[in-house]
Amino acid sequence: MDKRLIDAAMAARNKAYAPYSNHPVGAAILTDDGQVFSGCNVENAASPLGNCAETGAVSAMVAGGQRKIAAVAIVGPDSRACQPCGGCRQVLAEFGEADMPVYLLDGKTGAVLEEYKLVELLPHIFRRKQ
Repeated sequence: MDKRLIDAAMAARNKAYAPYSNHPVGAAILTDDGQVFSGCNVENAASPLGNCAETGAVSAMVAGGQRKIAAVAIVGPDSRACQPCGGCRQVLAEFGEADMPVYLLDGKTGAVLEEYKLVELLPHIFRRKQ
């Protein structure tokens, strides 16, 4: 596990805008060439208009010219594992392979609480036909 990934997820979580849920989330992506991109959740009074941390990190990665996720780390506000929502699982699948590691971190210590392969979180990955 790359410590930069943990640090980036924790730092992003600390910048989250979550005044409605009080549930700040940070995510960090490691690309196949070793770059790290992060994102945080951004809520909105019109709740469907908010963004998850994972989609923010993917957007930063794509804006940075990258298209391949090697690993992702996600951290919530406390010591419980913060699972990605169904939509974020599919967004991650757009850029990651089925065996891509997904690390769920302790929000207090940054320790890895749970580790999954993407296919374990999204067993029937929907992909575009090549």
